[in-house]
Amino acid sequence: MVGTDPRTCPCPRGGALPLLAAVLTFAGSLLVALAVVTLVHRVIRRIGRRSDLFAGLARHAHKPAVVVAVLVAVQFSLGLVARGDWRPGLLHATGIALILAGAWLLASLLVVIEDATLARIRVDVSDNRHARRVHTQITLVRRVTVVVVSVLAAAAVLMTFPSARAAGTSILASAGVIGAIAALAAQSLLGNVFAGVQIAFSDAVRLDDVVVVEKQWGRIEDITLTYVVIHLWDDRRLILPTSYFMKTPFENWTRTQSALLGTVELDLDWTVPVEDLRQELRHAMEGTDLWDGRVCVLQVTDAVGSFVRVRALVSASDAGRLWDLRCVAREHLVAWVRSKHPSALPQVRVRDLPRAVDGRVVEQPSNGSADNRVFGDSADGQERVQAFSGPEQPVQPR
Repeated sequence: MVGTDPRTCPCPRGGALPLLAAVLTFAGSLLVALAVVTLVHRVIRRIGRRSDLFAGLARHAHKPAVVVAVLVAVQFSLGLVARGDWRPGLLHATGIALILAGAWLLASLLVVIEDATLARIRVDVSDNRHARRVHTQITLVRRVTVVVVSVLAAAAVLMTFPSARAAGTSILASAGVIGAIAALAAQSLLGNVFAGVQIAFSDAVRLDDVVVVEKQWGRIEDITLTYVVIHLWDDRRLILPTSYFMKTPFENWTRTQSALLGTVELDLDWTVPVEDLRQELRHAMEGTDLWDGRVCVLQVTDAVGSFVRVRALVSASDAGRLWDLRCVAREHLVAWVRSKHPSALPQVRVRDLPRAVDGRVVEQPSNGSADNRVFGDSADGQERVQAFSGPEQPVQPR
């Protein structure tokens, strides 16, 4: 076959064998990668039946792991057998996709770890201050880590371009100027971001805290890097920038503990039996499970004018139970006063005062008849008195 013309040779052409080898190499690499990922996924899922960490890993990290395995198989195949002018561009594109898939996998692993940590900390207990603090910090750290991973992935993608690497020196040289311009342009946004990080670690406000903001009562539902969502008592949502909580006073009812004190005030008559009312308040508190047994006090806090002000001070384990307990105490005391001591209800007393008749002050008789009280001392009033009582009868001598 030494003198055989290659154009008439029955053997396959020179490009067919490399192409076939590339296809076989790619298929083999892909099958091996998918087999490894599937085997590892099944093992992790079986372990996840007894562990929340592995269960979350099997649920969140499977898809990005498959994508990473496929891209690794593609890059491995191209590195072994691919030849031609298109090879560098395809390797570059595969490398960029591998960077993005790796960032996706890393972010998923971080989310799984954070979810497993949150699952071990219970917030469905009455005194959950520490748990809410940890939940707040982990939630904000999760958002920060995802943003950091995304920024690093974008930077790694840019560094794969030669022109971007060449411009790196000049970019670093002008970083101060660019940073100053960016800070001025995004001053509000950066302020909210820093405030969000400060909230997470200063313990000023946490998830599920009971707060009073802008004269609105509610619970902290969500804290992001830029805004805070407050779930108001009537199911509305109040959304405020995070910087608001760093520069504006607000009330935090669960800063140190969830137990609270509440007051019930009644304006009653001076004849109210205070000691009996105090005992009735104690009886009402002992009859409800809303009271936590700490405080039950009744005092007269004011006695000016026509009324005395009675204040009942009661305690409950959290803000929601305290509201209901105050309503129960108020309704019970009102019903008791109305049924047992109606004279102690608020009253307005009126006293007859001297009146001027023809320029002279006439004292009202303290024991005057009913007719005089009804008709008065005027001329027409006296006529009506005669009409009702008849003419005066002369006194007969004995």
